[in-house]
Amino acid sequence: MTHESAASAPALKEIFDAARFRHVAEETAAVCPKFDAARFLEVGLAGLDDLSILQRMRRMAEGLRAGLPGTYRQCLAVLKRLAPRINAGFVTLTLPDFVALYGLDDFDVSMEALRFFTPFGSSEFGVRPFLRRDPARALPVMEAWSRDPNEHVRRLASEGSRPRLPWSFRLDEVVADPSLTATILENLKADPALYVRKSVANHLNDITKDHPEAVLDRLSSWDRSHKHTAWIARHALRTLIKQGDSRALGLIGAGEKADVRVPVFTASPGALALGGRLTLELRLVSTAAAGQRLVVDYAVHYVKKSGAASRKVFKWKELTLAAGEEVVLTRSQVVKDFTTRSHYPGKHVVEVMVNGINLAECFFELTLSPGLKVKESAAAALRQEQ
Repeated sequence: MTHESAASAPALKEIFDAARFRHVAEETAAVCPKFDAARFLEVGLAGLDDLSILQRMRRMAEGLRAGLPGTYRQCLAVLKRLAPRINAGFVTLTLPDFVALYGLDDFDVSMEALRFFTPFGSSEFGVRPFLRRDPARALPVMEAWSRDPNEHVRRLASEGSRPRLPWSFRLDEVVADPSLTATILENLKADPALYVRKSVANHLNDITKDHPEAVLDRLSSWDRSHKHTAWIARHALRTLIKQGDSRALGLIGAGEKADVRVPVFTASPGALALGGRLTLELRLVSTAAAGQRLVVDYAVHYVKKSGAASRKVFKWKELTLAAGEEVVLTRSQVVKDFTTRSHYPGKHVVEVMVNGINLAECFFELTLSPGLKVKESAAAALRQEQ
């Protein structure tokens, strides 16, 4: 993507633009002739340009309630007919948001509605207010979901109960006591659906932020010879692996100190303008008498406004290196501003870690050239850094 196209790309919030509101108005009127489409648009479009994506989603839910006649349960019946008619999966998240906004006092009906809506987009945000209000009541329902034949419902059990779900509030009780979701994760530890396994891995990675030993103990007890379980374990441990945690590295077969030489580790170009592409080259030579499992990561020490540095670790490569074997690895990334990180000029140190140990360093000088500051969304930054 060029700098110009990145700068002109539509914001994510434009998923909920005026045309989308009109589409939802038309489709709702088609399934409910008494729907007040004019009132829905009046509520929904007021000040729309100034709202974030989640605020727009909430505004659509508020507009639906303003335009729909009848009780909460009668509204749900209409929304269930509406769900398959909405022309964008992300927009259907407004339906679980409607449930969270208006259905907290009708627990059983609302939880069933969340289960119904999740295959159309996801109910992961909508279920969290129910968990926060009454985890003792909501978690058994979600445990049942984790055994559902539908992979979307199984994923909801894991994703909706994540302690630190992005774009949502923390579930403080689950943060404090991760055993609350243990049965859900046990049920899903070898799930056949990658969609579900990604959620389980992310859920466990959330827990490592507060209870790393609990996750390591749990994964140690799992049968990691099963390919699906092994996949979950590897991705669940990514934060601990980046930190060089010896137990985490051991669980993926890379717990021993790497027996290698690093004759080459370079960053080019040596002087880089913001918006330019940085290329790293690494040459590893095995000095071991047998094959060894290696996890290669690298860290960039980003210069902050104060002149100090902030270290950010990136995953690079997992490989098995035979005795005496040599391998050359390259990694390239564009150095640009995100909404989550601004860059400042200066010397940026880059270090390479193999099995958690720093083996070599290089550096590049960053300059800030006018016109090259490219801002991207937090979602884009997250995709690059995961």
